[in-house]
Amino acid sequence: MNQIMSDRLALTKTRLAAYIQAEAAILGGAQSYSIGNRTLTRADLGIIADYITRLQMDLNKLTRGGALRIQRIVPRMP
Repeated sequence: MNQIMSDRLALTKTRLAAYIQAEAAILGGAQSYSIGNRTLTRADLGIIADYITRLQMDLNKLTRGGALRIQRIVPRMP
């Protein structure tokens, strides 16, 4: 694996871990809070879940060494 792919793999793993932590924080009740008449919403759980899925797919591609490999089977008549 070359240096660029290795760096990309490390970055993807780091980002995935961060998004998983963000998801856990949201599920633990840290999505929004209010102080007085102000409300702060940190993130949307649906968007976080979408990014987790995308990063997991990217990670799978990187660990496989590229995109999906598709083979074609051609039946032959005897």
